[in-house]
Amino acid sequence: MTDIQNLCNIVRSFPLAEGENKTKLPYLTFYRFKEKKIEMPQTGNFYIYMVLDGSLRLYTPSGILDYIPGQYSISEIDTPICGHILTFSEKSDFLALAIEFTLNDVISVVLDLEENLAEKIINLQIEDKVMTDSDKNVTSSVYRLISVTDEPVRSTFMGKHILREIIFNILCGSCGSRFLQSIINIQQAGEIYEANSWIKENFRNSFTVEELAEQRNMSVSLFHQKFKSAVGMGPLQCQKRLRLTEARRLMLDENKNVTEASLEVGYESVSQFTRDYGKMFGTAPKEDILTLKKLLKK
Repeated sequence: MTDIQNLCNIVRSFPLAEGENKTKLPYLTFYRFKEKKIEMPQTGNFYIYMVLDGSLRLYTPSGILDYIPGQYSISEIDTPICGHILTFSEKSDFLALAIEFTLNDVISVVLDLEENLAEKIINLQIEDKVMTDSDKNVTSSVYRLISVTDEPVRSTFMGKHILREIIFNILCGSCGSRFLQSIINIQQAGEIYEANSWIKENFRNSFTVEELAEQRNMSVSLFHQKFKSAVGMGPLQCQKRLRLTEARRLMLDENKNVTEASLEVGYESVSQFTRDYGKMFGTAPKEDILTLKKLLKK
């Protein structure tokens, strides 16, 4: 039996209700869904979201990402707005878990890394085998974490140590460089992280960079420079990507037409929406959605 099958079995041994299922460890949550559209965890902390049974599609400002059992997403500045279940398990449900950790949790692990390991992670100098093994070790570490949840004497103490182990394996895994870079950016960003969170909640509304800069008592040029350094794009570009990604989801999952989707995400001009969509996804909205639906039927 594989690690992910063992992990799935131990989670199913718990009484699971529809939706969110809290555990005795405040940072560990199980999820069970029977509806295709799901909400992602709403938390100010970092978290990993691991698929256990079924498959998941996440809509992010960077594009559409699919996950199968054993794979996990890492919330960063580009936290997905929502998820869409592609396939259900043999039990006709979708099963996942989330593990939260704070910025300080991650920093404490980074500070304990030996010699120049952090530098190697950032510069993508970790050997492929080490990254592959580390990704697998995340699953086995999560299994051990769940195994101690019902042991009051051990869970608090052991849980903290296993959580550090999970963070270490994530850092040494295939997503480690991007994850560590996001930590560095967030440390440097401060208010920028809050501004980006605000944009994700209000991307349908019109706003200016001047307004965002004024809210944080910065000059426009300084705010724009800090935002781009932390997020990788300007605030208005971030808003545009969020709008276009959500519009794509609306057309793909809810069968909205081009006009309906463009208006719902905040565009006033359908022609401008079509131009922006083509630049981001490489083709016009109608053609893109038809292609995606054909691929999903295969």
